[in-house]
Amino acid sequence: MAAAKPQVGARRDAVHTNTGLASERVRVRMVERLRELGVRDARVLAAMEAIQRHLFVDPALASRAYEDTALPIGFGQTISRPYIVARTFEVLLEGVAAPKSAKVLEIGTGCGYAAAVLAKIFGSVISVERIRPLHEKARENLRPLRLAHVRLVFADGAAGVAAQAPYDAIVAAAAGERVPPAWVEQLKPGGRIVAPFGAAEQRLTLITKDDGGRVARRAIEVVRFVPLKSGTA
Repeated sequence: MAAAKPQVGARRDAVHTNTGLASERVRVRMVERLRELGVRDARVLAAMEAIQRHLFVDPALASRAYEDTALPIGFGQTISRPYIVARTFEVLLEGVAAPKSAKVLEIGTGCGYAAAVLAKIFGSVISVERIRPLHEKARENLRPLRLAHVRLVFADGAAGVAAQAPYDAIVAAAAGERVPPAWVEQLKPGGRIVAPFGAAEQRLTLITKDDGGRVARRAIEVVRFVPLKSGTA
């Protein structure tokens, strides 16, 4: 009698167990590297240590999950390298006085990893994805974590999510050439956007909105992201 074929989920769990990726030590080492690269915010580092990144990537790439590198997640998209995630959230937090009472909008859910990290830091997370299979995959990845304060939305991220606005902060995982007006409109006075902008050369950029609605921007560092696209797929 032929042996029963293992289920996909069981095979995935086996891959993770056999490579020791569920061990807290691998996440601690990743966080130590982030500190060496200059990330200092303890809240960001604690959140990165708490979330198991290997659960958000394909099992074939799980052994590389804690390397400081971006990895493909399908549909021409990637999970950002840990340093970029940490640095982006560190800049985002600099202007948020009470993160646990704040609402943040994430543009580009991808596999759901960044939303999970954000959920460890902020009181409410709205994450929008324009590619339906990724939206569904992120929902599947996040379900076991039972993060009641994370809401996933399938929509055009360039348009934001007006129904849940205004936001204390907005973060994007795709690079546009200019700031979508909807993002500024949906940002609270005193809020901030951290996102990559540029064509040939992209820069992670901080955009702030004062109480009078005036917008200022400051380039943080050179980065490389997938392009921001409009519409849904």
